[in-house]
Amino acid sequence: MAMRMTGMMSGMDTESIIQELVAARQKKVDVKKKEQTRLDWKQEAWKELNSKLKKLQTKYLSTMRFSEAYTKKTTKVSNSNAVSVITGENAVNGVQELEVMELAKTGYLTGGKISRVPGTGTDDLTALSTLKDVMGSFTGDKTITVEKGGNAVDIKVTEDTTISEILTQFKDAGLNATFDAKNQRFFISSPKSGEKNNFEMTGDTDVLSSLGLMTKEQADQAGVTMSDYATKTKGQDAKISLNGATFTSEDNTFEINGLTITALDKTTAPVTVTTQQDTDGIYDMIKNFLKEYNEIVNEMDKLYNADRAKGYEPLTDDEKDSMSEKEVEKWETKIKDSILRRDDNLSEVNSALQSIMAGGIEMKNGKTMYLYDFGIETLGYFEAADNEKHAYHIAGDPDDEFTMNQEDKLKSMISNDPDTVIEFFSKMGKSLYDKMFDMSKSVDGYRSFGNFYDDKKMKSDYDSYTSKIKEMEAKVAEYEDKWYRKFSKMETALAKMQSNMSAVTGLLGG
Repeated sequence: MAMRMTGMMSGMDTESIIQELVAARQKKVDVKKKEQTRLDWKQEAWKELNSKLKKLQTKYLSTMRFSEAYTKKTTKVSNSNAVSVITGENAVNGVQELEVMELAKTGYLTGGKISRVPGTGTDDLTALSTLKDVMGSFTGDKTITVEKGGNAVDIKVTEDTTISEILTQFKDAGLNATFDAKNQRFFISSPKSGEKNNFEMTGDTDVLSSLGLMTKEQADQAGVTMSDYATKTKGQDAKISLNGATFTSEDNTFEINGLTITALDKTTAPVTVTTQQDTDGIYDMIKNFLKEYNEIVNEMDKLYNADRAKGYEPLTDDEKDSMSEKEVEKWETKIKDSILRRDDNLSEVNSALQSIMAGGIEMKNGKTMYLYDFGIETLGYFEAADNEKHAYHIAGDPDDEFTMNQEDKLKSMISNDPDTVIEFFSKMGKSLYDKMFDMSKSVDGYRSFGNFYDDKKMKSDYDSYTSKIKEMEAKVAEYEDKWYRKFSKMETALAKMQSNMSAVTGLLGG
């Protein structure tokens, strides 16, 4: 950078003169910066719109193009307190009668209350207490046998075996087991419900009785007297009758002919189970799709038909400094709102979607059908608001102020002729999906896969602006330095001249 001297000798405002000389070239730099800013805003506008287009494609069309998406069924039951039903794809339409005869139970043993034998202490038993504390001293091993699911597991104990170790062996034998120190009882259960998961305990009667694990029936058979007997609930299967046929399940859940039935309570009268086409689900899917489509097509129309922002350009930093924040925001919003006005890319996407929606779908019977055949149409030209003239409305839609009082043709067709509805909308969905897929293919140097705009080209152009602006700014700085050097030389020459004149005057005695 050249040394910058002010006009001390010449009396000239060299700073202002140089800035005037540089201004023309700086203006060209500012023009490029504004063009880059506009491109950046255009990229942002497209990114936002692109995400909405991709959502329409992936959330709705990727599913709607398959007829299976419409073949949903639903099942209603006359007594939801007794049974719940989940409907599978293979469920058969019809009315059936169901009775819940038994609910599944889990094998459960609530032990009797136990206590220490005299002379082993006064504290309550804990997980660290031993069999000696419960039974007194004994020699050798004693055995408890757990029988479960056709298997028998022997549990070996000694007088030094702790309650905690006994619990561990119960768990290893496939049972849930805890000791409640507060209530001084064992609680033992099978991990699963059902008859085959039931369990029994046999073996040394002294151990079983001392641990409170014998029921009254077992104690009587063994001739043992206990202060508190165990209470046993046997595991059992659930049992239902469907159309006169009996079915059993170990966990209250039955999978029968496409229905997943869960028994909740025993019944005293038959429950009616009605399976039918989920007409509401089909209607809602079409309605939700149209809502999403309308929002996007309205936005694209608004962006394409936006008012011109004539006379508005992105602001330089100096221009922003002379305005308030609110003024800057208003100024920039005016430009951003018009950034995609008459955009060719936008027009291509918008027109393609509108063409498919307005076009006919050839059905397998050879007939060509349109959305209006299902009571779905755009509003009249003078009835629709600006930039909403390509939005579709469902006749009879209770949420649509324009068509809510019309006959609901779509819902009627779903109920009476679902196959035609499914064929039409799956084919239309496929056409839209395929077209959007084609429009968002990767194009070398222009577009990345999944984008509906030339994101690669825009980024490349943006980077080119950055390089060009940097180059231009360097030239402006060089040009500015050149003028500073010239004026510096002039000031230096004037200073020398002044010095020489002073010397001559001094010699002449002036």
